[in-house]
Amino acid sequence: MSSEQEAAPPLRRVPDGRTHLWRAHNIFRVVTLCYAIIWFAVLVDDYQRPWLGWIAIVTMTVWTPYTIWRYRHRSGRTNRLVLLDQVVVTVVFATSEFTLTDEQMLGGLPTLTTLWHSSMITAAAAQWGMLGGGISGVVAAAGHTLARGYIDPNITMDALLMVGPGLLIGLASDTARRSTERLTRALRAEASTAERERLARSIHDSVLQVLARVRRRGTELGGEAAELARLAGEQEVALRALVAASPAESPDDGSADLAGALQVLNSGQAQVSVPATQVWVPAVVSRELTALVREALENVERHAGPDAGAWVLLEDLGDEVVVSVRDNGPGIPDGRLGTAESEGRMGVAQSIRGRVHGLGGTISLDTAPGEGTEWEVRVPRTETSRTKRRKGVAS
Repeated sequence: MSSEQEAAPPLRRVPDGRTHLWRAHNIFRVVTLCYAIIWFAVLVDDYQRPWLGWIAIVTMTVWTPYTIWRYRHRSGRTNRLVLLDQVVVTVVFATSEFTLTDEQMLGGLPTLTTLWHSSMITAAAAQWGMLGGGISGVVAAAGHTLARGYIDPNITMDALLMVGPGLLIGLASDTARRSTERLTRALRAEASTAERERLARSIHDSVLQVLARVRRRGTELGGEAAELARLAGEQEVALRALVAASPAESPDDGSADLAGALQVLNSGQAQVSVPATQVWVPAVVSRELTALVREALENVERHAGPDAGAWVLLEDLGDEVVVSVRDNGPGIPDGRLGTAESEGRMGVAQSIRGRVHGLGGTISLDTAPGEGTEWEVRVPRTETSRTKRRKGVAS
């Protein structure tokens, strides 16, 4: 095997889908700054406090290139900076109240910031989506209306032109963010699959071939070697199931693939059947159900013997998942579980039923002497309040 085949494929970094929105914001901020400077040059001699106007213009001129420099890079687009941006722009806009004369404010002449005031909305929308863009637009519109001190069709139109674009740009930002997350998950799965296939080829050429040879040779020799052959065969099946299992992923929403987790339990004694697609459930649900199935399979081996067969079936019903564990063992006599609980032997009640009830699900048992045992577990896809408390989240 060549070194190129041995090398693991690198995981590509996914560019932020909102980058184009930030570029548009930076251009808009530069254009509106130039527009504000032009109006300042025209009206500065008529201001009530020209010196305060100069402070505002210098602040805008310094703040604009600084934020452009920070917003150009993904690491610079922090919530703290965007929040500070909202404060700085709002404070600079508020100085218009003390810089312009009452006649200029009532007459509808441009404020110190003019359209530069709206750049706080585009920044909030690009960073926080529709909610952030809408809130920033409402704050900017309310500040503009209060500064003017009256409401007319022009003021109303200005308010709509602040809130509306905030919502639209925020919608585009939300869409771009979700697209970036989906692409990240897809690339992560692609890299995991490629790595799994590389490991599978390596294992197939070494470990699996050795186990298969031990199994065949041990079966031919018989005696104690036959037992070693059986154990080698079980490990071969388990290792093949592990290699064939879906690659583990860690989505940002804290969910896990239950199908992939159960596939690992496939062995010579237990056959696991899962849907062809991934079955996403909360991570704690995946952990508890996997532990439950493992406990049930251990009970099969302990009580039904190593020659008994077991079958695990996972069904995805949309709002709930159903896990069935069936075996062809001797079954459980009537009253056996009740007697065990009364004697203090609570293994089944606590390990299996307790896990299911903790997840807010239901469990049923179908068994009879000589007819095997079947557990059917139904668990809702959403987390219950008890599950959330286990994760440290208040209900």
